[in-house]
Amino acid sequence: MKVHLNLATEDLGKAVKFYSVLLDSEPSKLRSEYALFITERPPLELALDAVSDARVNGRDHYGIYVEAIDEVERAIDRLQRAGLAASIEREETCCYAKQSKVWAIDPAGRRWEIYTVHEESAERDSASEGCC
Repeated sequence: MKVHLNLATEDLGKAVKFYSVLLDSEPSKLRSEYALFITERPPLELALDAVSDARVNGRDHYGIYVEAIDEVERAIDRLQRAGLAASIEREETCCYAKQSKVWAIDPAGRRWEIYTVHEESAERDSASEGCC
């Protein structure tokens, strides 16, 4: 299990340099508008999205990466029983990976996802809608 953070940034290059030093790691995925750091120490997945106005973008969110789909399914069941599952996505492309996830929104409006990655993808998002 790893914590996942997705942060908007107006200058992806500067953000990548900063987080490379901070995390002592290079991005495992780097595109013109997106970067992903995956580290073991600390156990973290940090995604950076380049946007023109990071303060009003609304894409920032938090997440918990799990190793297997059955962990996502258990989270879906748990969150649905509590009335907290905001949405469910199964095998949808998001951030250059096919993923399954459940979204929940905390009382302050923070968006959280519990997700797993099935496989990497050359595409950023599913054609039908954007991710995150």
